[in-house]
Amino acid sequence: MKIVLHALFFLWFGLLGEGALAQASDYPSKPIRIYVGQGAGGGMDTQARIVAQRLASQWAQPVVVENKVGAGGIIATESVARSAPDGYSLLMGPIGNMVFTPILTPHLKYSPTKDFVPVSLVATFPLVVVVNSKSKMNSVAELIAHMKANPDKSNFGGSGPAFQFANELFKMKTGAPGEFIQYKSMSETITALLAGDLVMSMVDTGPATTHINAGTLRALAVTSPQRLPSMPQVPTMAELGLRDIEFRYWSGIFAPAGTPKNVIKKLEVEINQILKQPDVMAQMSAHQVTATGSTSDELSKLVASDLRRWGAVAESAKISKQD
Repeated sequence: MKIVLHALFFLWFGLLGEGALAQASDYPSKPIRIYVGQGAGGGMDTQARIVAQRLASQWAQPVVVENKVGAGGIIATESVARSAPDGYSLLMGPIGNMVFTPILTPHLKYSPTKDFVPVSLVATFPLVVVVNSKSKMNSVAELIAHMKANPDKSNFGGSGPAFQFANELFKMKTGAPGEFIQYKSMSETITALLAGDLVMSMVDTGPATTHINAGTLRALAVTSPQRLPSMPQVPTMAELGLRDIEFRYWSGIFAPAGTPKNVIKKLEVEINQILKQPDVMAQMSAHQVTATGSTSDELSKLVASDLRRWGAVAESAKISKQD
């Protein structure tokens, strides 16, 4: 009798599994939504729309980008974490919401590692160390020496946790003193640099490039592994012997935990193919980011390693946590 019951159980379980796989193999059979926690027209929104447009074209299903703005991207992230794990609700997740916010917010209502399955990286971008071009600092070495010689007058700034983490890392690894000043936006940070209110900052290349090309800001180094095509004259941190300050920030597509593996795989393969298309790479490059695909597993490992790396920076620099 027990043998018969066991046989019936495994038959039922097998049929159930086949049914779930069959259902997932039909994916997508209805519109997909990619939620973005940042405003329309910004970097995350632009990247999401590039991917969404190509997915819709490939699959002949609408792929809608929905901006769910609020609480620095937390509202959109929490919303997707609670969504049905069927591949029809996806998140455009920047490093801020998947790494920095979880480190700084102990009572957050989502976990980047428990409530999500990574699909693929979408883009990466480095930061660039900049100073006012009227200053006498023409290298990182001169910048560090200046800050050490003038600790009471040294400061650095940025908008949001991502830039505070980067600047604190620079401070830790070089021994340069200075106080971090928080600004509401990158444009305010650059305005402060141009006005001489900041000694230096580590900023993303997009907003800084115009001012670098105009000669009002001076770029001293980039945090990417290789020099940037748009700034071939600017050395990398590694070239300057500061390999510990080598990093790139990123964005990626995430699905709710429990999403079928073959749905994740189908999304992963399609998104990676999209990101290899020359015109897509050119579109991303025009926004000062690099189209960068990955496997689900690679992105999972990146999230975990970044949580460890930047968590250590937060602890060492005593960056204030938010309740």
